Amino acid sequence: MQITLNNNSEILEGNSITVNHLLQLKKFTFKMLIIKINGTLVQKGSYETTAIHDGDEVSVLHLISGG
Repeated sequence: MQITLNNNSEILEGNSITVNHLLQLKKFTFKMLIIKINGTLVQKGSYETTAIHDGDEVSVLHLISGG
């Protein structure tokens, strides 16, 4: 399947993948992440069950705070 991940085209095996699997596959290990699929926010508790499908646009944002 082909998705857009952070404005870059990505080709992945299979017809769908969970958010959690994508994070592991792409080695996103930062604790504070915001995930959006087609502009819709995905709650952290749903990463294991929320599927990403062919053609989806996925954004993975790192939250960083400071002062």
